[in-house]
Amino acid sequence: MMNKIFTQVYENVKIVLFSVIVAIFINVFIFEPYSVKGSSMEPTFHGVNPYVEEEDDVADRVFVLKIPQHFNSVPEYEDVIIIDSRVERKRTIKDEFLDNTLISLALDRKNENLWIKRVIGKEGDTIEFKDGNVYRNGEKLEEPYTSEPIYGQFETVVVPEDHVYVLGDNRNKSSDSRLIGAVPLENIRGTVLFRYYPFDKWSTF
Repeated sequence: MMNKIFTQVYENVKIVLFSVIVAIFINVFIFEPYSVKGSSMEPTFHGVNPYVEEEDDVADRVFVLKIPQHFNSVPEYEDVIIIDSRVERKRTIKDEFLDNTLISLALDRKNENLWIKRVIGKEGDTIEFKDGNVYRNGEKLEEPYTSEPIYGQFETVVVPEDHVYVLGDNRNKSSDSRLIGAVPLENIRGTVLFRYYPFDKWSTF
């Protein structure tokens, strides 16, 4: 009798462990959920304060496709992506696991280095800021997703090879490439596919 119970428990444990391993593999290499933090992508995405999360304040949640980024694929203009803002350090496979949603929850890690931003420039592009607008290679960008014109002066930049230039949609309340510089392709964790929560805001990108 005891042997039968032990065998059943052992089989159940194997199933649970296998399920966890599969879930982590999918989250690390294929796609994973991401909870938006801060106001840098408003009005496109609503994010809660990462330091003081009010009970009645609900962050947008999105699913992120990760497969292309494992091959340093270059995202398209206006794609919304998740980046590792620590652009001066080389990412490793260890980072991919530690930044994973499931592992972060288990370790109670906040992952404040992960930012959600929009791709504005790719390698070789010249990005300029004039009269509150963004210009790429001399052409003014039409950006209906932004909240207001840009205040302040920012230097003109040429995006280096194997990098992208990213900005938040809430330009005057966003830390982005104006602060950290262009983002290496290896620091892109994935591209936002769709918002799945709140349910009444479900949409693809």
